[in-house]
Amino acid sequence: MATTVAVIQKPPVLLQRDATLQRMLDAVDEAAGAGATLLVFPEAYIPGYPTWIWRLAPGGDMALTSELHARLRENAVDLGGDTLAPIQEAAARHGVTLVTGLNEIDSRYSGTTLFNSVVVIGPDGRLLNRHRKLMPTNPERMVWGMGDASGLKVVETPAGRLGTLICWESYMPLARYALYAQDLEVFINPTWDSSDIALASLRHIAREGGCWVIGRSTALRGSDIPASFPERDRLYTPEEWVNVGNAVVIAPSGEVVAGPLDREKGILYAEIEVETARRARRSLDVCGHYARPDIFSLSVNRNPQPPVVFTEA
Repeated sequence: MATTVAVIQKPPVLLQRDATLQRMLDAVDEAAGAGATLLVFPEAYIPGYPTWIWRLAPGGDMALTSELHARLRENAVDLGGDTLAPIQEAAARHGVTLVTGLNEIDSRYSGTTLFNSVVVIGPDGRLLNRHRKLMPTNPERMVWGMGDASGLKVVETPAGRLGTLICWESYMPLARYALYAQDLEVFINPTWDSSDIALASLRHIAREGGCWVIGRSTALRGSDIPASFPERDRLYTPEEWVNVGNAVVIAPSGEVVAGPLDREKGILYAEIEVETARRARRSLDVCGHYARPDIFSLSVNRNPQPPVVFTEA
């Protein structure tokens, strides 16, 4: 049975969580109205990817960096609260599976550290999985902490068995293999990287894993950044494309079947079929008949890695 996928690359309202959530609700209504039942949003979508880290100097722009980080922290998502309730209710109302990136705040321990996370919300509105990016990329390490493997899971959805890696995690062979070994059928890569090299990598993953691949970046122009953004006009020009988007859907053969959606703030639609993934693994199944467990082995520590463990006397 085919599933209609909606890959949403409309920009968030940068550093404004509630406004971004409303924009998501509008997109959910639009995509569900078009018949989509699997909806995918970009990396760190709530309240937006911290694109400024690629433009600010580590020393000379420290004050501005501090102010922007404070605003990001104030607008981050506490998964222990009810911030995502409107999105979960919308998913349940429309009966859709929803995948979105977000800036997650650690409210349990430090109350301050942020994580680059992706969540999967099921068609009943339940949170099916939360994965934190294992290794933030380059200057991202000044924004986000490192995640653990407690969310390195594939979950059952009406669209198929679905797993996620964020941006350059897709370059981590062992992380990919950990998902392949869980009967992965749909691989979702919320990302900031909209390059041709990233597209080539996603095509390779589709062929390697025998799975559908959905790649998502954010289509963002300078004019989309709110006027309240500190020193906006120094960092961005209204007409520039900060990110061109390039949403894409790739079949298990490695063939691009939809997109890339370039320089367009819209929704990319495609149909995917789980059976196609299963047939692709007849000739190449890297965790099945192509595996050599007598030679290679992989161990994944899924235990959460809290900074402190309290014991009672």
